[in-house]
Formats: sequence, structure tokens, C-alpha cells
Amino acid sequence: MKIRKSTIQDLDEILAIYAYARQFMRDNGNPNQWKDTEPSYDRVLLDIKQGKSYVVEEEKEILGTFFFDIGSEPTYQVIDGAWLNDRPYGFAHRVASAKGTKGVATFALNWVYEQCDYNMRIDTHEDNKPMQGLLKKLGFEFCGIITLGDGSLRRAYQRCE
Repeated sequence: MKIRKSTIQDLDEILAIYAYARQFMRDNGNPNQWKDTEPSYDRVLLDIKQGKSYVVEEEKEILGTFFFDIGSEPTYQVIDGAWLNDRPYGFAHRVASAKGTKGVATFALNWVYEQCDYNMRIDTHEDNKPMQGLLKKLGFEFCGIITLGDGSLRRAYQRCE
């Protein structure tokens, strides 16, 4: 597997992966994280245009997608809990993999972790048990609860050296 920045030509495949991920989440007890429309076409298009959307591919087949940035995530400024450190960090959002794939999210999150000087933050919905399990397996520590711009709560995690 390898990771590269997404292009406009990838948009339809990325949206199809997100559609599958929404159904997977609904089927696994998490109907509210992305509901029926998130991530939206406009959100994904903006991520691509800003150069912050990535795909995981193997032999030119897109297996997964995610958003990645290094800097300051506004929703991480206030946490009911405590981050592990105050060093600069990277973060990933909108992590999803295609139907029938295995290990894609692990590959993506490990790649992100390496890109951001081994200091990474991430959040997920309380009902997203598969992601919570993956984060625990990858060594992320639960740090507390953050609040999104729309008032939704998310479980916040950090992994650092």
C-alpha cells in the first residue's frame, strides 16, 4: 500500500468509499457520526483543493481515504480532560476504507503518525466502537471529550513518543 494526495479525478471513488463507510457505521451501531450526508461533496472537494485529502492505494486501486493536516485543530483547543502534551501535532479526520479491505486505516494512521513528528491527535464519535478499538490497538490514549462546532461531542485521543 502507498499513500498519495487525492486529486479531483479521485472524487467519485472517495465519495463512494464514504457512502460505504456511512452504511458500515449504521450497520455497526453508529448511525449519527456522519448521518446520511457527511462528509459532503463540498467538504471532500475543499479537502482536495487544499491539498489535505489523501488516498491509500495499492496497484492504482483506491482502498481508503482520509484528511490530514499539521497545525492547530480549532475543536481541540478546549478539552474536557487533558492532552498528553502541548507540542505541535498532526491530526486526521474522515478516515474510511473501501468495502472488503483490511488494514487500510491502520496503514493510514501509522503513516500520519510518522509525518507529524510522532505526535498525533484524533477524535471519534462515542458510538464508533471499531475506530475506538483501532486507536487503542495503535497506542492512542484517551484524553477527554471535545466539542465540535455544531455542538456534537467526540472522544479525543493522542499518541506521542
